[in-house]
Amino acid sequence: MTKRWLCTVMSAVMIASLGAGMVCSAQEEDTTFIVGFDAEYPPYGYMDDNGEYTGFDLELAQAVCDLYGWELEKRPIDWDSKDMELNSGAIDCIWNGFTMNGREEEYTWSVPYVDNSQVIVVSEASGITDLAGLSGKIVGVQAASAALELLSEGGDQADLAATFGTLQQFPEYNSAFVELQAGSIDAIAMDVGVANYQLKEKEGYTILDETLNSEQYAIGFKLDNEELRDQVNEGLATLLEDGTFDELAEKYELTDMVCLAEELGAEPAAEGETEAAETEAAEETEAAETEAAEETEAAETEAAAE
Repeated sequence: MTKRWLCTVMSAVMIASLGAGMVCSAQEEDTTFIVGFDAEYPPYGYMDDNGEYTGFDLELAQAVCDLYGWELEKRPIDWDSKDMELNSGAIDCIWNGFTMNGREEEYTWSVPYVDNSQVIVVSEASGITDLAGLSGKIVGVQAASAALELLSEGGDQADLAATFGTLQQFPEYNSAFVELQAGSIDAIAMDVGVANYQLKEKEGYTILDETLNSEQYAIGFKLDNEELRDQVNEGLATLLEDGTFDELAEKYELTDMVCLAEELGAEPAAEGETEAAETEAAEETEAAETEAAEETEAAETEAAAE
């Protein structure tokens, strides 16, 4: 993380010919938390209509920074260069719908917070209804993405990819959708959360029922950077406890996909416990109202007697 330090110059008249001295005090002025993200990856990270970078992950990062008094720097990166950015120290973490499965030994990971799956998007008019229908077709995928790793040689869906006519890479999914709309490609392999967001704004497309796999999103830190990872994990736990995490998940329509509570062992209260608590609260309210009414009636009776 980037830290700025305050250097204090103190002039002191000492004895005889000793002159002035300089003292630098290590007073930390502020700490900048630099998050690397793909600016073309809604709803996790993207540019809104006002030209501001936003999204579920970026708002979550801002909330963590607010807890610690850090300054958040949102740094858009070329997804294909994310490792270079992280290892060079240009960014503190990769936080943007980042799949941890299959990469467990390559980064120091936060606790998983979103359950995700890789899916196939096709035109409703394509006639493709299942994965077998992709045989001989041109399938688009983002470069350096989890979907590409899955479909590449050695990946869990390499055999499926071998049936494709072509597996074509794109720098980001907006370009892939332009080609899908033009009919230059037949399908796109991508994260379900991104697919759902794209299909809200685009008509005439559908997601195949068969998924390619299931996976989890987490925040990727440089190997052995456990101190920063632990701080962020503690921040996430606090945001879950105070309701901020769930509010953001609801805002970005990800409520059915988040898994932070399960991963942290913060299970919701059982139905019976919730009903009991509600009943107890209702009884306490009723008792208080009855007591207040009795006191009011007594006061009125006393006033009338006087």
